Amino acid sequence: MSSQPGQNSYGSTNASFGGGPRQEMEYLCADCGAKNEIKSREPIRCRECGHRIMYKKRTKRST
Repeated sequence: MSSQPGQNSYGSTNASFGGGPRQEMEYLCADCGAKNEIKSREPIRCRECGHRIMYKKRTKRST
């Protein structure tokens, strides 16, 4: 099976799967309330106090 460069075996390009570079999501610490920007695959932990319970900020998308 010959595949084109930049395509996987299903025929889609790599750019459409990931959506570009990984974005940082903003979370609020449940203990101290500090804002934290956490990337995917990064441990969920507050940089200020070390607490592990974080709340994801609400998005501003319109439906």
